[in-house]
Amino acid sequence: MASNSRLSINNALKKIVVPYLREQGFKGSFPHFRRKNDDNIDLITFQFNRYGGSFVVELAVCGIDGVTMSWGEEIPTNKVTAHDVNKRYRLGGAKSDDHWFDYENAKVEEDFELVALKVKSLLHVSDRQWMKNLFK
Repeated sequence: MASNSRLSINNALKKIVVPYLREQGFKGSFPHFRRKNDDNIDLITFQFNRYGGSFVVELAVCGIDGVTMSWGEEIPTNKVTAHDVNKRYRLGGAKSDDHWFDYENAKVEEDFELVALKVKSLLHVSDRQWMKNLFK
């Protein structure tokens, strides 16, 4: 069962970030989102620390037809997630950084919403080339 703080950060992300992703054409359900472009699929996955108090936002892109795993399994476009792609970028960090969004000390709804607003401010997905350009 999720802790109160985990439920609170989930609620804040669903209130602030998820509607923004939907406005920008992303589909899927929390914590996995995807957006089909002309030549690739943008992928966003929220991954929570198993010990609580923080999470990462992983970004990836894949081909327009989804992903074929090394053992031959095909992951279709409507099921592919950032975890299915080897090359990923963590939102908020440089290409080699391990950036975690911390909500350990959040106490009230506004504290959790500040973390969600930080995530939203870093997601430049209104530019449909932004994610693809992270991997050049």
